[in-house]
This record gives sequence, structure tokens and C-alpha cells, in this order.
Amino acid sequence: MAQTFIAGPCVIESAELLDTVAAKLVEINKKQGTDIIFKASFDKANRTSLRSFRGPGIDRGLQMLSDVKEKFGLRLLTDIHEAWQAKPVGEVVDVLQIPAFLCRQTDLLIAAAQTGRTVNIKKAQFLSGRDMRYPVEKAQDAGAKEVWLTERGNMMGYNNLVVDFRNIPDMLEIVPNVIMDCTHSVQRPGGADGKTGGDRRYVPQMALAAKAFGATGWFFEVHPTPDEGLSDAANMLELDKLEKLIEKIMSI
Repeated sequence: MAQTFIAGPCVIESAELLDTVAAKLVEINKKQGTDIIFKASFDKANRTSLRSFRGPGIDRGLQMLSDVKEKFGLRLLTDIHEAWQAKPVGEVVDVLQIPAFLCRQTDLLIAAAQTGRTVNIKKAQFLSGRDMRYPVEKAQDAGAKEVWLTERGNMMGYNNLVVDFRNIPDMLEIVPNVIMDCTHSVQRPGGADGKTGGDRRYVPQMALAAKAFGATGWFFEVHPTPDEGLSDAANMLELDKLEKLIEKIMSI
């Protein structure tokens, strides 16, 4: 299977940010022969604090994502949190993503599957790779044409994640495309005074280790100035470092 790359800002902050990131992805695609899927969330419904920025909402957010597709020709991925969102989101994006904490939500999986779009299910922080056969079965039984799984670490005590890379080959026994979420896996959930912390220094190592364990895809949240990002600031990779890392992954 061809290698899958997904990249974009954690949340839709502005049209200018989307254009900046999308233009860079187009540039990388032309130089590296990749087909990077553009990712951004219209609503971060799972922020630690009620006061945290969530995004523009579904109506404005989908219009902004549609503008990216029209202007740059990129495929799109975004996440949904409620079953009713699946239909309108599926009319705009190419891949519907199920957030890790919601991967056992039957109605959400069924609704995503019924759109006919690819469904990317993130592995919950409390499940093993082998446990993911059940969310996949729900989606497939509901008619999903293509299902991906994404590794993003497991809880290790409080406010910390650890990645068991054996989950990647385990999930490859369930679906042919397993994505490594290289930025969410370096999170410190809720560990930064009411918001999620983390350490982006380890993003390249996560990506390369996943390659060694057979991952077929990589997910990077990127931002031109990540420390100024309105969500996941500590974990997003600097946009100008993305191409070199993708080139390294592809060279192995």
C-alpha cells in the first residue's frame, strides 16, 4: 500500500492559517510525489477546559475546509463528535475521523460508515491494538468501504502517554492501513494547568519508530508558529520541518 500522510493545524484558527499550511502541503506534494491529506478540526469538542478555544463550528468550518479543497486541490480529513455531523461533513471531506475517546460509540461509527467516505478510527488511550477489531467491525457492518486505524498512545498513569509500537502490527492484522499519530502521541493530557501539554521534540522519533514497526501512514499536526497555536500548541510540529521528516520517512 502507498504511504499515507496527513497534516494540518489542530484546529481551524483562521482562513489565513489554512491557506499557509495548504500551500506548503501542495509544495511538498509536488517536490516529493506525495498526496498529503489536509487535516483541521472545525470543533475541538474534547478540550480540557471550558475556556479553551474550540474552533469556528461546523457551518463556518466546513465552508473553510471546502475553500481549501477548491483552492488547493487537497484531499481533506476532519473529525466528528456526534452522529448527526457525519452526513454534512461527509459531503465535504474525503476522510471522516473518529476521535480516540469516541472510538466505541456505535452510533457515531455507523453514521460515519454510511457516508461512503473513508473512516479513520483513532485507537483509544485505554484500548490495545487488538481491541480495535470491534470498532472496525461496527463500521464495516454498517457499510464502510474503507477503514483505517490510528495509533496515538496509551495512558501511563496521570497526564502521560506511552506508545506500545506492537499495536501497529496488531492493527495491521485488522486493516491494511495503520496510521501513526506522531504529534498526539507526545501529549501530556491535561498536564498543563487546564490544557494538554506535551513535547514536540519526540515527533520525529515517533515517526521513524512507527516505520520500523510497519506503519503505512503518518499523521502530523503542523503550524507555522506552533507555540502560538490555539490548540495542542506544545505538540504540533513546526511547518517548516515537515518536508524533511517526510523525506526521511520515505527514504527508509
